[in-house]
Amino acid sequence: MELAERTAATPESNGAGRQSGSLKRELGLFTATALVIGNMVGSGIFLLPSSLASTAGPVSILAWVFTGIGAMLLALVFARLGRAYPKTGGPYVYVRRAFGDFMGFWTAWSYWINAWVGNAAIAIAFAGYLAVFWPRATTYWVATVIAIVLVWVLTLVNLAGVKQAGWVQSVTTVIKFVPLLVIGVVGLFFMHGSNFTPFTTVHGFDWGISSAMLLTLWAFIGLESATVPAEEVKDPERTIPRATIIGTSATTILYLISSIALFGMIATPVLAKSTSPFADGANVIFGGTGGGKFIAVVAMVSIFGVLNGWILLQGRVPLAAAQDGLFPKQFAQVDPKRKTPVVGIVASSVLITIVLALNFQQKGSIVNLFTDIIIIATLTALIPYAFAASAEMYLFITDRPSFSGVNLARNSVIAMLALAYSSWAIWGAGFKPVTEGVMLLLAGIPVFLWVKWRQSLEVEPRAATKPSTPEAATTET
Repeated sequence: MELAERTAATPESNGAGRQSGSLKRELGLFTATALVIGNMVGSGIFLLPSSLASTAGPVSILAWVFTGIGAMLLALVFARLGRAYPKTGGPYVYVRRAFGDFMGFWTAWSYWINAWVGNAAIAIAFAGYLAVFWPRATTYWVATVIAIVLVWVLTLVNLAGVKQAGWVQSVTTVIKFVPLLVIGVVGLFFMHGSNFTPFTTVHGFDWGISSAMLLTLWAFIGLESATVPAEEVKDPERTIPRATIIGTSATTILYLISSIALFGMIATPVLAKSTSPFADGANVIFGGTGGGKFIAVVAMVSIFGVLNGWILLQGRVPLAAAQDGLFPKQFAQVDPKRKTPVVGIVASSVLITIVLALNFQQKGSIVNLFTDIIIIATLTALIPYAFAASAEMYLFITDRPSFSGVNLARNSVIAMLALAYSSWAIWGAGFKPVTEGVMLLLAGIPVFLWVKWRQSLEVEPRAATKPSTPEAATTET
């Protein structure tokens, strides 16, 4: 969908004054819900069962339950914020409104990192399912090359221009949602109890549930999708909350049923080594390889579509911040003919390539590569989620008219639980991933300082040429 250029907000407006330009409200409830589901159901569910099997085993089913509860808490937070502030930008808008420019920048910075780092994982997942037809695709270096080529093919597609495609989102969501649900429901009748033992492969105080939760949360990244294009949603005060809750609920049910079925159908050691777990599950149900190949095609179409959507997003996130003066102004440049943020898209894809190239030097399976990348991507998504929950609690106090009719006590508890959940998920990542994630966030501080310094240089010459007194102005005239 095309994004019109938005005027930069003044410091006093704190983000509230950014104008929508010529954005059209064309997204109804069905399309907005499809956007939420479609941006969540992608590479995560298609390859995550293997990562979970190798990380913790069948106990990961409990991680899906806890993550589903946490995702619903976050969905409620975004539903209320989306109703109160139907502005394009999602979490960035809410955090900047509550806490000012720097926290707004950090939210946009973190969300942007999540977008392009996550895209590296999505591209790797595509190679995993391609292996159903071309076994060599599981080779580490081949998978990396495939992922890089796929990223740049879709980068060129996005640079060529993007038209309104809500109906495409709806169709692709149905294409991938229905087969996965069928595999999950039918697979429940092909389970063997012995596959659930041992129930966990980790001997710790939480059986590895915390580590598994960080992985399962990756499959819920995107639950805020309906809030991002808020100014293009019909009746946003009603549509955004409903789409967010319906989409998150439906996705949670899908994930839980399909995960139980796969762990019940396939032994944990086998599942842990699978590069296409849903294809393997289809083979168990239907026999032979026909069902698996069909699911593999569905997976590749789904992953292709999700990667295309997130490459679109990776350019829009810095675009919004740059138009508010919080990212380098080059990111605000929009191609006048194709209406695409060229700098944001290309810069992000270059960073994706670097991530994939650096991991190319390591040795291991593509499942391990996928797991390592999504841990960082999920961490950088959790920061905006935690900030958004905090922003809601703050805005309850400072901007109560925007939440008229809302039970502030009950919803404050929900926001606090959402914040607690986000914090728990960050803690569950472990010392090394958290350290890497924090360093990525700290890397944004020099960028913020550079942007503000450049702005000060632009303001000072204008101030120097401006008449300082009424008398001076009269003299000049």
